[in-house]
Amino acid sequence: MSSSLSAIILAAGKGTRMKSDLPKVLHKVLGKTMISRVIDQAKQAGAQKIVVVVGYKKEMVIESLQGTDVQFAVQEEQLGTAHAVQQCEPFFQNWNGHILVLSGDVPLLTGETLQKLISRHQENDADATLLTAELENPHGYGRILRNADDTLKDIVEEKDADEEIRKIKEINSGIYIFKKELLFSYLKHVDNKNAQGEYYLPDVLPLMVRDNRKIYLQKAEQSEEIQGVNTVEQLKLAEEKLKRIV
Repeated sequence: MSSSLSAIILAAGKGTRMKSDLPKVLHKVLGKTMISRVIDQAKQAGAQKIVVVVGYKKEMVIESLQGTDVQFAVQEEQLGTAHAVQQCEPFFQNWNGHILVLSGDVPLLTGETLQKLISRHQENDADATLLTAELENPHGYGRILRNADDTLKDIVEEKDADEEIRKIKEINSGIYIFKKELLFSYLKHVDNKNAQGEYYLPDVLPLMVRDNRKIYLQKAEQSEEIQGVNTVEQLKLAEEKLKRIV
């Protein structure tokens, strides 16, 4: 199996709940932008190529990352996470290996956790591996249904979950590693038949499960690592948590 590793970092959103004109990923946690922290995570995990998806005020994001040795894919219209990842396909035409998909607003994730995700993926020669977490209050998140061998059986969104499934505390973190050729192949089959009319990356997973692809699960030891920052309050909380780590 090829050990080549790259990363796609999703950083195109505005972040309307931050109540700021600054692109969300440029907000700082302990003096360093969230996107810079996520790039550091990808490099610590061993990513040889990093493509950042930019959109809202893209010039500002690109300018802030001068000298960081990353490439930029532009998502002109924000049509969802699957659409964002699709914009990166031209960067991987002549490249084979595995692609980490990260979010630019998850500043507490550690390189160590990513390395565990990658190891689980490689040891099992998985087609995809998903980082999960256990939350005391999983309300609003897609719930993970596991097979006995730690592979994914299904992800059930909150709105589709019955009372029994809502008791499950293991959730999808939105952080993944895929075999490159399968990622871009399955993205072509994702539709936008949802209330927002957007193309969502997690929708590739049921398609892969249907085709008996091997999707393994790796649970983060610290659930706070995977929590994204969407509001000013969450930004302050992230700062407080990071102070305890560093």
